[in-house]
Amino acid sequence: MSKKNNRINVPEAREAMDKFKMEAASEVGVNLKEGYNGDLSSREAGSVGGQMVKKMIESYEKSL
Repeated sequence: MSKKNNRINVPEAREAMDKFKMEAASEVGVNLKEGYNGDLSSREAGSVGGQMVKKMIESYEKSL
């Protein structure tokens, strides 16, 4: 079995990551709330994560 590792390596970054997640959710039209979001479908949660990755890649490419 694999072990989940959802820890943020830099604890000071938690607030920025939460804000980033909320922005990504807003962009894809997912109603994300503070705290527990276990009622989201896999599709909704995946679209938020996918949008976050897309934005991170765009940011990296701009920095090249």
